[in-house]
Amino acid sequence: MTSVQVSLVDVYVLRGDGSSLECLVLRRAPGGRCPGSWETVHGHIEPGESPTDAARRELAEETGLVPERLYNLSRVEAFYQHRKDEIALVPVFAAFVTPDAVVRTGVEHDRHEWLRPADACRRFAWPREVRALEDAVALLGSGAAGAVEDVLRVC
Repeated sequence: MTSVQVSLVDVYVLRGDGSSLECLVLRRAPGGRCPGSWETVHGHIEPGESPTDAARRELAEETGLVPERLYNLSRVEAFYQHRKDEIALVPVFAAFVTPDAVVRTGVEHDRHEWLRPADACRRFAWPREVRALEDAVALLGSGAAGAVEDVLRVC
């Protein structure tokens, strides 16, 4: 019987705002899953860990970054993992970092780039990443504090 699990998180790493807004994209390293493909921060939720805590941990593990502000994008992606016969639900977050933050990629990735959102969307391998980044830009891209930010802000 197919199970449904909240087992993964996606984190869109952003810096700047308005016309200076940029998104971090990471290239998968050789020897792992989908080598050469470009993606956002993505990872598993550990047992006993909340999705928000997993988002912070995965961000640190994959990039060495700590968010200035972290938002829940009020969206959940879903996909079928055939090897596990599981439907994975993926809470989506946006993490804003300082413009001078230094990225240190981990073993899963061999390269990173900061791109304008439209360029990041063209680079991403998965359509769900394009949809989520478009939502992040629509909701948070202006950088202006407002009602939407108040509702979505985690820290």
